[in-house]
Amino acid sequence: MSGFDINQLTITGNLVADPELRNLPSGTAVCKVRIAHNDRRKNSDGAWTDVPGFYDVTIWSGMGEYVARQLSKGDKVVVAGRLQWREWETDAGAKRQAIDIVAGSVVPVPRNGATTESSQDFEPNPGDEDIPF
Repeated sequence: MSGFDINQLTITGNLVADPELRNLPSGTAVCKVRIAHNDRRKNSDGAWTDVPGFYDVTIWSGMGEYVARQLSKGDKVVVAGRLQWREWETDAGAKRQAIDIVAGSVVPVPRNGATTESSQDFEPNPGDEDIPF
């Protein structure tokens, strides 16, 4: 691997369900949301069609509390963050894998063009202080 790896993304989508907020034993808030994003592709007939993709997003600390308080199912958001791969074993012994988005920022897209409260001023995600750049 090279010393210059980039793991950054920005995606827009709609919340599939209301945000789920919980607190870790340490007191740190963590919010989980699932967003749907449509890609446009041509089908076999040459017509454009929307193909949905679903993504799990983890939002930490104050930003997670903001999202849980201010957003709900159906709201459109812009999520900027990084991908995180995880692996676990089920009770039956099967290995599972998933790739989640860990949000650096979540910004609501107003439905009527009005400005909204910004979520950009919250504390960084745990572990961000040890990023080498």
